[in-house]
Amino acid sequence: MKRTLAAWMCGLTLLTASTGLPAQTMKPAKPAAAAPKAPYYIDPMVMNLSALIPDPPPADSPANRAEITELHRIEQGRTPEQAAAAKVDEADEDLFLYKTVLGARFNPESLPATAELGIHVKNEQSVAGAALKLIFQRVRPYNTDKTLHPVCDLTEAPNSYPSGHALTGYLEGLTLAEIVPEKRTEILARADDYAHNRLVCGVHYPSDVEASRRAAYVVFGYMLATPRFQRDLAAARAEARPALGLPAK
Repeated sequence: MKRTLAAWMCGLTLLTASTGLPAQTMKPAKPAAAAPKAPYYIDPMVMNLSALIPDPPPADSPANRAEITELHRIEQGRTPEQAAAAKVDEADEDLFLYKTVLGARFNPESLPATAELGIHVKNEQSVAGAALKLIFQRVRPYNTDKTLHPVCDLTEAPNSYPSGHALTGYLEGLTLAEIVPEKRTEILARADDYAHNRLVCGVHYPSDVEASRRAAYVVFGYMLATPRFQRDLAAARAEARPALGLPAK
């Protein structure tokens, strides 16, 4: 059953507790007393995201079994190059992962205002995504089916739905598409590829990624309506476009 917004905000710090996997494969646990991140652009008490995405399939349902089958299919076709690319994407969660689209001039050293915008956008994912994970508490696929062979970081925490990486990638991609609309198609294709790499990793279900995509559009629409985001977006646009050799917008 879905919790109220007040309930998940109060319980947000419980999400990261996990034990039992080998230390070299476990993500470091956050301190038990760590406070949830404060939102910068959004108001999570107004945005009831949990009502806007479907519940994940129950673990014993045909839909969930079909997702496990799809993960096995992806794993069986996974090449070493694909696994390596998925691991690189796992470690790269900032806005500048889109340098693969925009080139070497798109870097945080040259674009401090753009980098700051990216930090705030990533923060909003941490706020919205962590709350949803706490509400749905979906067990990771490799903890449901021990015959899967994931290649990225593992956790025993029930935090599969939605994918935080995918939500990050979509929010950052939508933001960047506002700055460089000429590359919107390529940017959003890269966002899809970034999200798909969570399946290549073997650490998320396909519906985790789809939930992230849906949530990202809602969160981004809210962000676009805020003066603070529009101010930061304008500063990043004014900085990034000339640096990339593009005309002012």
